Amino acid sequence: MSTFYVIATPIGNLEDITLRALRILKEVDLVLCEDTRVTKRLFERHGISTSMMSYHAQSGEAKTDLIIEKAGEGKNIALVTDAGTPGISDPGSLLISKLRETYPDLQIVAVPGASALTSALSIAGVPTHEFIFLGFMPHKKGRETLFKEIAESERTMVFYESTHRILKTLESLLKINKKITLVREITKIYEEVLQGSAEEILKILTDTPEKQKGEFVVIVSE
Repeated sequence: MSTFYVIATPIGNLEDITLRALRILKEVDLVLCEDTRVTKRLFERHGISTSMMSYHAQSGEAKTDLIIEKAGEGKNIALVTDAGTPGISDPGSLLISKLRETYPDLQIVAVPGASALTSALSIAGVPTHEFIFLGFMPHKKGRETLFKEIAESERTMVFYESTHRILKTLESLLKINKKITLVREITKIYEEVLQGSAEEILKILTDTPEKQKGEFVVIVSE
């Protein structure tokens, strides 16, 4: 039976990958990538030439069945995303569930590393003994319900947001009287942490449009 590795890759800086991850990426028979063009840049940086296959949210059942077949043939396979840890707000969890269902004895091994969630929390200076991770906020259905939950919770709440929706999200947080920590472009050139009320941070982003660009981790805390 093969081994299926779930490997964390850098969330920005290409040096943020473990020695173990690099070794396994070189040794496996196949690497499943969210976008092979993105993974190729990582491979070129670290001298990796392993075969790649795309696997992402739009991959159909035929692709999933092919991967399961390869695992059954004894192929050692690694799963990576464009950035961070597979299976966290990521379709990889569905594939892993299917593999466990099909092959109960399959070795599925975590190769830990970068995660925007834990990296942002580590530098925020907010209570982290308990927190709730909401993934990406929904665009419509359930959105207001989640903001109500954020307002009422005594726990630190964390979620991801895109450049296209960050202003709308901050507007929704205006009615919540809590500390907001906005971690932008973590580990990248323009990494920045903004902390204050939703009103204060919204003004900064509105007055400085370039700060609206990038990928955001939003942390709401007491």
